[in-house]
Amino acid sequence: MTASEKPASMRVAAIQMVSTPDIGVNIAAAQRRVQEAADAGAGLVSLPEYWPLLGMHERDKLAHAETPGGGPIQEAMASMAARHRIWLVGGTLPLVSADEGKVLNTLLAYGPDGAQAARYDKLHLFSFTRGTESYDESRTITPGATVATLQTPLGKVGLSVCYDLRFPELYRALGDCVLMVVPSAFTYTTGAAHWEILLRARAIENQCYVLAAAQGGTHPNGRRTWGHSMLVDPWGEILDVLPEGEGVVAGMLDPARIATVRENLPALRHRRL
Repeated sequence: MTASEKPASMRVAAIQMVSTPDIGVNIAAAQRRVQEAADAGAGLVSLPEYWPLLGMHERDKLAHAETPGGGPIQEAMASMAARHRIWLVGGTLPLVSADEGKVLNTLLAYGPDGAQAARYDKLHLFSFTRGTESYDESRTITPGATVATLQTPLGKVGLSVCYDLRFPELYRALGDCVLMVVPSAFTYTTGAAHWEILLRARAIENQCYVLAAAQGGTHPNGRRTWGHSMLVDPWGEILDVLPEGEGVVAGMLDPARIATVRENLPALRHRRL
């Protein structure tokens, strides 16, 4: 099926994981859940941020950084997409960076033929400190420079990652999308406070579906992620959600629903810059 042959609808799915420092274990978990989603009819599947590796130390990812086009993580994603004939939004993986001691936190998307169809390097780097809880992605990650989208049979899919969710101007820059994906690893603290609100806001203001694949549980490194992977429709209604643990969230992406919401409330046409 080509991008010009738009189906009436498509089932989409988000994989929730509790990733470990073992890439082999994580790949096996992803393969199992992607097969589950594909067997249930999903045509587009998203993995979460950091799905192949959540190390014991933030610098562990440097040793596993891949070069574009090669490496076991990229091979696994291409194989899953081709085997199941799906569009695979590959969460993120570490790619080599020009900055010494850092990597790019990169989202790669693959088509049903297993070929890479899009790339997005995470633009906004997370930083949070409260008491003993502290994160700063800029210590080991180089930020990306441009927004990116994925062309699918259903239409344009906007690409974003985790902390990007707090920057609505990024989503406006993606343009008219049928779906925006947000593979994430929200912390338990920030997720409990803001995750659902932000996802629903991005869906409502852009009048499109939002699919968020998350990390969700307590990891071997002691970090606890919020989970609550979900699919939100253009009216802001949550169609499916998984609070915690490994699993699959799924639902139908219906262009007619987008058209109805935009016709009933033509907010996008009412914009004044």
